[in-house]
Amino acid sequence: MNCLVVLSHPLPESLNRHFADTAIAALTSAGHKVELLDLYRTDFDPRLTPAERGSYYGERFDAAALEAHAQALREAAVLVLVFPTWWFGLPAMLKGWVDRVFAPGIAFDHATDFGPIKPLLGKLRHVVAITTLGSPWWIDRLIMHRPVRRILKWGVFKACAPKARFAMLSFYAAEKPQPERVMRFADEIRRRLREIG
Repeated sequence: MNCLVVLSHPLPESLNRHFADTAIAALTSAGHKVELLDLYRTDFDPRLTPAERGSYYGERFDAAALEAHAQALREAAVLVLVFPTWWFGLPAMLKGWVDRVFAPGIAFDHATDFGPIKPLLGKLRHVVAITTLGSPWWIDRLIMHRPVRRILKWGVFKACAPKARFAMLSFYAAEKPQPERVMRFADEIRRRLREIG
């Protein structure tokens, strides 16, 4: 299967990079074709351009600056997002990637009456979000009710890829990453990715 791994972290030695490498190795060893998109390393610009916003509801969305990203997303059967959760939200770089690439004609089409959007990511079968959080699990789950998971699962992927299975793996208390916890979490990534077949 075509697998797209999107990494969003500014530090090359981060836990996020380690978990992205774990995911890539697991997918590659299973025989899948894997493409890594490192948003910081490729200097992705997260800002929606005036041309993109101006064409958002036009006859055709201006995706001229996004063709490689759009093509990778369209062709992906598996999408793995690896990122830190900052302030209980997506980091700006990843949020900008979603804003720009999950666009009309790429991830969805507008309904003629501006009703529910029409999904276009029909090839996407599995989405795995891997994130690190500084907070303990109970703050994210019991107090905040997992806002990043809800936004990604219900706000983005159910709208654009309704047939895709969604999983979220969260590494909590990431500022104290004891080696045994990191190893267990990496094993969980491998196990989850083996399940996709």
